[in-house]
Amino acid sequence: MMKKMSIPTSKTSLVLFLCQIISALDVPLDSKLLEELSQPPTITQQSPKDYIVDPRENIVIQCEAKGKPPPSFSWTRNGTHFEIDKDAQVTMKPNSGTLVINIMNGGKAEAYEGVYQCTARNERGAAISNNIVIRPSRSPLWTKEKLEPNHVREGDSLVLHCRPPVGLPPPIIFWMDNAFQRLPQSERVSQGLNGDLYFSNVQPEDTREDYICYARFNHTQTIQQKQPISVKVFSTKPVTERQPVLLTPTGSTSTKVELRGNVLLLECIAAGLPTPVIRWIKEGGELPANRTFFENFKKTLKIIDVSEADSGNYKCIARNTLGSVHHVISVTVKAAPYWLTAPRNLVLSPGEDGTLICRANGNPKPSISWLANGVPIAIAPEDPSRKVDGDTIIFSHVQERSSAVYQCNASNEYGYLLANAFVNVLAEPPRILTPANKLYQVIADSPALLDCAYFGSPKPEIEWFKGVKGSILRGNEYVFHDNGTLEIPVAQKNSAGTYTCVARNELGKVQNEVHLEIKDPTMIIKQPEYKVIQRYGHVSFECIIKHDSTLLPTVTWLKDNDELPDDERFLVGKDNLTIMNVTDKDDGTYTCIVNTTLDSVSASAVLTVVAQPNPPFDLELTGQLERSIDLSWIPGDENNSPITNFVIEYEDALHEPGVWHYQTEVPGTQTTVQLKLSPYVNYSFRVIAVNKIGRSQPSEPSEQYLTKSASPDENPANVQGIGSEPDNLVITWEPLKGFQSNGPGLQYKVSWRQKDVDDEWTSVIVANVSKYIVSGTPTFVPYEVKVQALNDLGYAPEPSEVIGHSGEDLPMVAPGNVQVHVINSTLAKVHWDPVPLKTVRGHLQGYKVYYWKVQSLSRRSRRHVEKKILTFRGNKTFGMLPGLEPYSSYKLNVRVVNGKGEGPASPDKAFNTPEGVPSSPSFLKITNPTLDSLTLEWGSPTHPNGVLISYTLKFQPINNTHELGPLVEIRIPANESSLILKNLNYSTRYKFYFNAQTAVGSGSQITEEAVTIMDEAMASRQVDIATQGWFIGLMCAVALLILILLIVCFIRRNKGGKYPVKEKEDAHADPEIQPMKEDDGTFGEYSDAEDHKPLKKGSRTPSDRTVKKEDSDDSLVDYGEGVNGQFNEDGSFIGQYSGKKEKEPAEGNESSEAPSPVNAMNSFV
Repeated sequence: MMKKMSIPTSKTSLVLFLCQIISALDVPLDSKLLEELSQPPTITQQSPKDYIVDPRENIVIQCEAKGKPPPSFSWTRNGTHFEIDKDAQVTMKPNSGTLVINIMNGGKAEAYEGVYQCTARNERGAAISNNIVIRPSRSPLWTKEKLEPNHVREGDSLVLHCRPPVGLPPPIIFWMDNAFQRLPQSERVSQGLNGDLYFSNVQPEDTREDYICYARFNHTQTIQQKQPISVKVFSTKPVTERQPVLLTPTGSTSTKVELRGNVLLLECIAAGLPTPVIRWIKEGGELPANRTFFENFKKTLKIIDVSEADSGNYKCIARNTLGSVHHVISVTVKAAPYWLTAPRNLVLSPGEDGTLICRANGNPKPSISWLANGVPIAIAPEDPSRKVDGDTIIFSHVQERSSAVYQCNASNEYGYLLANAFVNVLAEPPRILTPANKLYQVIADSPALLDCAYFGSPKPEIEWFKGVKGSILRGNEYVFHDNGTLEIPVAQKNSAGTYTCVARNELGKVQNEVHLEIKDPTMIIKQPEYKVIQRYGHVSFECIIKHDSTLLPTVTWLKDNDELPDDERFLVGKDNLTIMNVTDKDDGTYTCIVNTTLDSVSASAVLTVVAQPNPPFDLELTGQLERSIDLSWIPGDENNSPITNFVIEYEDALHEPGVWHYQTEVPGTQTTVQLKLSPYVNYSFRVIAVNKIGRSQPSEPSEQYLTKSASPDENPANVQGIGSEPDNLVITWEPLKGFQSNGPGLQYKVSWRQKDVDDEWTSVIVANVSKYIVSGTPTFVPYEVKVQALNDLGYAPEPSEVIGHSGEDLPMVAPGNVQVHVINSTLAKVHWDPVPLKTVRGHLQGYKVYYWKVQSLSRRSRRHVEKKILTFRGNKTFGMLPGLEPYSSYKLNVRVVNGKGEGPASPDKAFNTPEGVPSSPSFLKITNPTLDSLTLEWGSPTHPNGVLISYTLKFQPINNTHELGPLVEIRIPANESSLILKNLNYSTRYKFYFNAQTAVGSGSQITEEAVTIMDEAMASRQVDIATQGWFIGLMCAVALLILILLIVCFIRRNKGGKYPVKEKEDAHADPEIQPMKEDDGTFGEYSDAEDHKPLKKGSRTPSDRTVKKEDSDDSLVDYGEGVNGQFNEDGSFIGQYSGKKEKEPAEGNESSEAPSPVNAMNSFV
């Protein structure tokens, strides 16, 4: 079985077990291999060099090591062998070198102080640990002392000394009061690095009796408390200001030594009044960026991870308004030893060469010394293959007995480094560590790395083959790594297959097969696109992918490179991400990531959420003047849609509180505006921001601003003078709005005088109203009118005058000389003379003509009089009367109209309209069809419109192909109402056209169609057959079978039916058993199945052959195409007809059978 393994193309680098340069071997971290190979000891875990322990707990000194065979452990204490077995309080953990010193059962930690070192040894060498210094932590009590109260003058400096007991490690210092609350610190009062509390200057509020210094010892988790210190501040007036003086450090210079890699802390605390401000500089250079920090109100300079380059002079400067003082700290950075090149383990084959290199640096430069298996190399057993050259040991032509552990010690006055490195000489045949038949899967056009992890001593040679019998792989298309890995830089489909790795050295040969599969890459064929969406809308991102059919993709969506919010509004579908009710926080970049076991692709799109702006804020009023003010504001968030303009509104709290009015608007780039103001208005302003999405909520109102009062600037608008009665004049106007009054006590001065008369103005002052009525005026005379505003501070400018009129009265006279000119039978023109304007007594609006029909001249019958009215605007003297009825008698009169109403009517004027053409005959009915004749009956026109002189009948035959035959015309006297047409063709359809005439001309016509029958004998036979059928059906029960056969034969002979009798009877009544109607003797209608098609042209008549005029203009065909015939409740047929389609004949009988009475009747219907 093949073991499947995937190689992600994004991680093309594998863990490569590269052989060490200089012919050394690396032992792969393969557990099975490590169990089989011999290996010198290696220290894997040890306690720190400076090990401070809690004296109340057991002491655990760690020492763990590995090797093959497993190493044994021993310890030295203070340079001599530590007899563990002889001390009952000391035990060593099984299979470990870790010591446990039992303090909790009677041991004392102080008895075990000292320097400890662990040695791990097996047959191939010995490794040693660092020197581990064991010291128990100490938290001594404060020495008792008598503390005198501190009496300090206001403004002087003060230092409260803490002087904590010396502990191990040093304690953490902090100051609190009796209530265990930390004392507040500031630029004036702060704690120094030594724990003292410094006052740059004392203030009266510093007086208290509970300044307490606490020392916290972390190892023992104890806190020691100093006795409270009392401070009393006494005031002197005036307080003397003082220039800065350094409290710490003292003098003008000092030195500081710090070790490389540590944190450098420099401190300057100054006294002075006002409180000095501290500044730090480095002489001749800049403070290191990213590593410099200021603490304790800039009194402490902190530089982390210092190096030799940070050595130099650092100056602190304390300054206040009276002067400055400075101090220079000379910093020297020393260095404990640190590695440049630590020695590395060597695995060599017999006869190979190698080196161990140990290079370190420090300040001062460290000395290098070597040990072999824990013994100084100078006194260690001799090895001819080994040569020491300072910091390097050179091995030549090693043998298996050359295996050992070497220690390199680099030390100076600030510390030491100790490193173990073994030399392991092995002779091993080749081994391939990669599992057999391992399966690699890679994406096409990506690198393929086929692993062949191996080990052998001497180092094996590696060769690769493709296929079972393939040749060795060579050429530029492959890369052969030193660790045995075969790399195919660009794997193609044809790269798939089985590959064989062969490892050989002088001790043997081994091979292994691996398998490579090439997969199609994963692609996003439709990526998410940039979206702009309004707040609370819905948005969807698509991510449609294509992938190798054998790989299972997983699609993950991220927002701003993080997981999607845990929100039910985010709906992740198969190919999309939908966000419902979008909010502002959804704005960002959305990424679709598609992962398979082999590759990963992604695509991103930005979502921009837009909304109406947030309201402006921080409204400020400046530049207040009587008639203007400056308003400024800060715009709110524009919510991704630029602000186009700002709308400014105002509220007048004095006149219309709570009502906001539009003031002005400015472009969106402007945040200040000068606003014009009106007097006597208590203004508040607010601002609304506008963008393409909409308007923001209004800002919070500005502060109020009340302008001073003034006389009105303007007068009322829309002043009018219109009388409501014949003897009055009503003066109206639009009152000024509250802010237009400009001050309290708004009133109006109303003035009027009769026009064109030397009258003085009459004036009244009225309250804040909108009209004034002047009584006792002449009827409808012109007046000059004006209205002026005033308030407590004065009058508005002089108003303009308007012309008004006193009230109107009804006109006094009627129009005269009324004349009528009849133009045609439906139209007449009426003339009249205008009335004198003085008699109108108002605004002339026009004339009204009242007219009505008295009677029809043709019938001489009176009817209800319905008067009609036509209005002619303005001073017109004629008008047209349309829509008159022909041959009728009319009357009319004319009246003048003003704003009050109508004047008296003129005398009635009579006139007659001439004859016109008649309407169509009221009906046309065709009855009594015979072999060669049809009877026509009709009604006279509903509206003869004159004296009828005759009727005209036209008819023509229609053949089976719907073609029209020759047209025959007959003139009929007007007193006739019926006509029998003879000498017609039998079994023929005819179309008739019928209209009436007056002396003026012919009226509209009515049309109808009818069919003559075939043969009277056949019709008679049909009745007999029908009667015989009823008789047979009732009387001949004994001959039922014969009757059925006769009926079937008869139906088939006459109807040509091809379906069961029952079905046909359900659809239509049998024509042979239809009786004649008793009322008019006509045949009952029946429609054969072949004639169910509607007439395409022409029409069919109802059973009584009657067509009314209204019906002829609105047929069933007009309401729907192809309407099939239906039956009335009495069995009569409702046929289709049309009075419009006159030129196309109706469908005939298209049967190929010989004509028969039944077929003729079918055609008739």
